[in-house]
Amino acid sequence: MAADMCAGRVVVVTGAGRGLGRAHALAFAAEGAKVVVNDLGVGLDGTPGSDSPARNVVEEIRAAGGEAVAHGGDIATAKGAASLVEAALDTFGRLDTLVNNAGFLRDRMLVNLDEDDWDAVLRVHLKGHFLPLREAAAYWRTESKAGRRPVARIVNTTSGAGLLGSVGQGNYAAAKAGIVGLTLVAAAELARYGVQVNAVAPAARTRMTERAFADLAAAPEDVAPLVVWLGSAASDGVTGRVFEAEAGRITVMEGWRPGPTADKGDRRTPAEAGDTARDLLARAQAPGAVYGAG
Repeated sequence: MAADMCAGRVVVVTGAGRGLGRAHALAFAAEGAKVVVNDLGVGLDGTPGSDSPARNVVEEIRAAGGEAVAHGGDIATAKGAASLVEAALDTFGRLDTLVNNAGFLRDRMLVNLDEDDWDAVLRVHLKGHFLPLREAAAYWRTESKAGRRPVARIVNTTSGAGLLGSVGQGNYAAAKAGIVGLTLVAAAELARYGVQVNAVAPAARTRMTERAFADLAAAPEDVAPLVVWLGSAASDGVTGRVFEAEAGRITVMEGWRPGPTADKGDRRTPAEAGDTARDLLARAQAPGAVYGAG
C-alpha cells in the first residue's frame, strides 16, 4: 500500500531506467506520486543501447498499483526537454516535481581527454539539467502568474566529484560543479514562483560508480528517501541547499564562503601579495582531499 507523502503529486525523473533514477522513481511511486520515467536507454558511456529500461520501471510501478508513463526523449535537447514536461501535462494534467538525474561517464586523465568526451559529458549532465529545469520553470511561472501558485520542487544531482574534484574525471567534476552553481541561481530566481531547488550528491553503488569505487556498498535505495522528501511539500522552506547522502548518513554541504581576509587599503606588489596569500593560507581551513589523489 502506498504511503501519502507525495499523494496527488506528479513527478518527473530523468535517467530513471536504472540505478539512482530507478530507485527515485519507485520511491516516489511508493509515496503516492504519479511518475514520468525518462530514460534514453544508452550505455554507461552514452552510446545507444538495445533495451528500454524506462518501460521496465513503468511496469514495476504499475504492477505495484501505481501510475507511471515512460518517456524516451533526449532531455539534453530543447525538443526532448519540452516533450518531457508535455508528457507530464498530457498524461497527468500537471507537474509538481522535477528530479534531474540523467548522466553517463567518459573518464580520462586530462591529458588524454578528447574534446568529444568533454562535450558529451558536459552536455548530458549540465545541459541535461538546464533544459528540463528551464521547461519546468516556465510552466510553473505561467501557473503562478495565473494565480495558481505551485508547490514545486526541483532536485538536481551533483556529486562529490563536483564538490571536491576526482582524478580522472575532469569533465564529470566540472559538470557536477556547474550543477551546484545552477542550483543556487535557480533557487534564487524561481522562489517567487513557488519553486524550491536543491541538489543531492549521492554515494551509492551503481553502474556509474562500481568501477571507480568498487568497495562502495551503499545502495541507490538508500539515497531515494532524501530525494523524495526534497521533492515533496513536506520540505517547505528548504531551498538552495546541497546535501550528501550515503546509506544512513545525510550531510548538509557548506560551500564557498569568505575565509581569512587581509585588506591593505592599497595595491600590493607581487611579493607583498604572495606574503599575504601565504599568511592567509596558514590561517585557512585545508580543502578536502580530491578523490583518487591519495
